[in-house]
Amino acid sequence: MPKPPSERELTGQDAATTTTPGREFLAGLYAALPIALGYLPIAFAFGVGARGVGLSVVEAFGLSLIIYSGGAQFLALALIGAGAPLLVQIFTLVAMGLRHLLYGPALLRGAGGDAARRHAWAWAWGLTDEVFGAALGRLARGGRFSEAFMFGLGLGAYAAWVSGTVAGAVAGSEALQGWPSFAAGLGFMLPALFLALLLSILSRAQLPVLAVAGAATVVVTLLWSGTAGLLAGMIAGAVAGVLQGTLLARKGDNAA
Repeated sequence: MPKPPSERELTGQDAATTTTPGREFLAGLYAALPIALGYLPIAFAFGVGARGVGLSVVEAFGLSLIIYSGGAQFLALALIGAGAPLLVQIFTLVAMGLRHLLYGPALLRGAGGDAARRHAWAWAWGLTDEVFGAALGRLARGGRFSEAFMFGLGLGAYAAWVSGTVAGAVAGSEALQGWPSFAAGLGFMLPALFLALLLSILSRAQLPVLAVAGAATVVVTLLWSGTAGLLAGMIAGAVAGVLQGTLLARKGDNAA
């Protein structure tokens, strides 16, 4: 008599019926550990920087609780420190966060039409760059989409970011003065973490899109500013991805 398949060997609908939401949630928390380890020191640095521009512990906590975007929050500190008008701060931070609107649809498209989205309004809040990369990586490795997994993944990262911010704000603006090399290196941790997640799921077909986005970012940054370059890279990458997908779909239709 053949041996029954193990849970690891199950795929598709069979795997879905043997995996409970609780296990999926715990799996999401476990998958969030690398992100949390990357977030804690950067959030700590943000809390320290927030106190340095005159924000209180509660105000620093509120920024991480509500905005929850590393790049946007550090940009907010720069704008606050420079005395930028409130409307300029608002529009700049909104522009920085526009890319997050694409993460949910892109993730659900990768998960397939049968993916549950009943609570998307809640777990989508946690779709930072790194959480999106980790979720997409799970799909690329053959895992199935699960809202419980997304809740665990997002909650683990969110808790690390908020708690790190509070720790840095409580430590105060002078906490990193004795560690200049460490403070300088913190600025590279978020990009490095996101790059590592992207490289884990990179395929040859995605290289043209990445090349277009990278070229647009570099050119506009050199000609204008880093913020404009970031926006240009996001827009160019999105347009290139849509065009590539359209061309591949047309080739598939012609081949059929």
